[in-house]
Order: sequence, then structure tokens, then C-alpha cells
Amino acid sequence: MLPSKQQQLLYACNQYAVLLIFQAMDAAGKDGAIKHVMSGVNPQGCQVFSFKHPSPAELEHDFLWRTTRDLPERGRIGIFNRSYYEEVVIVRVHPEILLCEGLQRKPDPHGDGIWEERYRSIVDLERHLHENGTRIVKFFLHLSKKEQCKRFLARIDEPEKNWKFSLADVHERQFWKSYMKAYEECLGATSARNAPWYIVPADDKENARLIVSQIILDTFARLDMSYPRTGPERLRELEEIRKQLANQE
Repeated sequence: MLPSKQQQLLYACNQYAVLLIFQAMDAAGKDGAIKHVMSGVNPQGCQVFSFKHPSPAELEHDFLWRTTRDLPERGRIGIFNRSYYEEVVIVRVHPEILLCEGLQRKPDPHGDGIWEERYRSIVDLERHLHENGTRIVKFFLHLSKKEQCKRFLARIDEPEKNWKFSLADVHERQFWKSYMKAYEECLGATSARNAPWYIVPADDKENARLIVSQIILDTFARLDMSYPRTGPERLRELEEIRKQLANQE
């Protein structure tokens, strides 16, 4: 859990933004981790965005556009529940999606070229963001296939969880090996010192949340932040305000 005082200092300092990215297979606990970690913060300073299948309007832009427009401003925390990394994971597992993206030239979805280009674009974007004050922390919640099955069964057995489950979830399990390969290559190609990936064991939800919380706390501890200093001119202004308030009593 992130202490509210850290969030307040981030806002007051107004030099950094923090972007937390969560990627995982279905039922890995992204929603629960986000809820737990951010339960102590002021919602006015935190923005959460979930990214699913792109809309027709979003497909008219480059693959980074729809997430870039939702980046956090300085002083705020942004959370991406899934992100632009879907474009090198789910699109790689289901390359037919590329046909809808209106690319200038027809890529070979089974070759490495298109994916290496996208890795490079992502790394360049994250380097640019870091140089301009956005600190990016990326979490891959690593769930085992066996534990996913267990959680899917719970969604069937518990009425209040029925809404979270569909046949599409079961269908995607057929591509488990392909997803693992896509994630392995993606994480290796895009983890950098200025935007690291943290692979968090997710079979144990409580432990996963503890790990995520500690990493976020460590990230904030490394930020060179302080409250704005009150200079002589500002002190005189405050004293004048004090006098005016005192005269109103």
C-alpha cells in the first residue's frame, strides 16, 4: 500500500509522474493488486486505465497512440491495467489482428521484423518519458496454468464471480505456450534500467501484493523529492495574509 504522504509529496514537488504497468494472463490478480496497492491514496491524484481490444477510431492511429494520450501528468500516478504491451503479446499470438491495423506495408507476423520494430518503438518511448520525468515500473504477474484453472473454477462455483468468466477465457488457454513465448521475448527486449520489468510470482495473491507494494515504495524512495521552499517574499505574503485574517476576527 502506498502511503498518502508519498503521493502528496509527489504532487507538491511536481517534477515527476509515476506510471505503473500491469500485464498478466487472465485471473492473475491484476485488479486485486491494483486495488490493494492504491487503497491508501487520494483518487484525485491517481488515474487508472484499462485497455482492451482497440476501437475502430483507435485503429486509425499508430499502436502507441491510445495509451500515450492517457499518460499521467507530473505530480500524478498513472496505472495501466494492460497497456501498449498488448501489441506485442496478444497481437503476436493472434497475428490476424494486424490485418485491421492499417499498416503502411504488409508485415510478416511470423517473422521477427515487426516485433523488433515495436520493441524498439516502446523502448524509445519509455526512454523519452524517463528523460522527461515519468518513472515507469512494469509488473508481470506470473501465474501458473494450474492456478489459473483453479481460479477459473472458482469463478464458476461462486455466483458473485460468474460475471468475470466467459468461454473466451477458456479458449485463450489453448495458446498458453504461445503467450509464454511472447511474454518471454517481450520482457527480455523491453526491460531497461529506466523502465524495468518485475516478474512477480502470482499464485499466492497476498505475497504478490506485498511484493508489488514494496517495489512501488522503493521506487518512490529513490525519487529526489522535497516540498517547495518558502522564500522571503512568500513569507512576507503569508504574514500579510495572517494580518488580514486576524483583522477579520
